[in-house]
Amino acid sequence: MSNKIKCSHILVTKQSEAITIYERLKKGEKFGKLAKELSIDSGSAKRDGNLGYFTKGMMVKPFEEAAFKLQIGEMSEPIKSEFGYHIIKRFG
Repeated sequence: MSNKIKCSHILVTKQSEAITIYERLKKGEKFGKLAKELSIDSGSAKRDGNLGYFTKGMMVKPFEEAAFKLQIGEMSEPIKSEFGYHIIKRFG
């Protein structure tokens, strides 16, 4: 497994919001479009949710654990961290 991965995420405050977004993504809505519209992480939202490449130790634990389990192209269910609820998609 690579120690450097590339992910995008959508961050929201409420679990209910995260679940709704997750359902919309599963129906085929574009991750980047929903990230731009709905993510409260304004820095990454502008870039379709893109966080770029990161290694272990750079992200909060729950986020990191979920992100590193994903295969390329795979999306996580909503993950809770101290920042809110993340939906993570791995791109590289």
